[in-house]
Amino acid sequence: MKSENLEGVMDFMNNIKIIGLGPGHKDYILPIAQNLIKESQIIISGKRNIENIQDWVEGKEIYYIDRYLDKMIEFIERNSKKNIVIVVSGDTGFYSLLSYIKENLDEKVEVITGISSIQYMFSKMGDVWNDAFISSVHGRELNLASIINQYDKIGLLTDSKYTPQRIAEIIFQSSLENVEITVGENLSYEKESIRTYEVEELMKEKKKFDINVVVIRKIGN
Repeated sequence: MKSENLEGVMDFMNNIKIIGLGPGHKDYILPIAQNLIKESQIIISGKRNIENIQDWVEGKEIYYIDRYLDKMIEFIERNSKKNIVIVVSGDTGFYSLLSYIKENLDEKVEVITGISSIQYMFSKMGDVWNDAFISSVHGRELNLASIINQYDKIGLLTDSKYTPQRIAEIIFQSSLENVEITVGENLSYEKESIRTYEVEELMKEKKKFDINVVVIRKIGN
């Protein structure tokens, strides 16, 4: 019965869908997203995401996303009559390709949400995130010193420039006290690691973190 209901929902969807894959592990991919991926003809995504769903994409045409996003749009337009699924990490509404696709693609797109790594991180910490400042420093410039001064709780997607160590340095230079930083890497994967540091401790950390999320919390407030 559930399968029939799901098929009925799919019948009303558009040919082009953008799907949030969740934090990474297949256990956290929503069932409707799993079904749409399996029913698709073309998968558009990054290499890491494709590797995570390898057994669902056999026999399908795969377009790997690179920096030439205009070429991706052209490919979608040429194949718009086919069943296309664009797979993005995390949630579709949080710093994903959705904004670019909406601005540059004339075709209507069906959007399927996913669990973001920020959501996953806070749940693993046993904390809420409705009172946190949430953003991404991935390829973006933020006035982190000002943000850290304004908010008691911050969740950040990081990149190779704003590493956990660099974020700790910014906090130290801001002369903020009673701050702890939790770093979650490889979230939802077998090698997941979530560890809380004091600021100076993290500054001295020598390891190079894998893909990670940072949560900054002022303690004692």
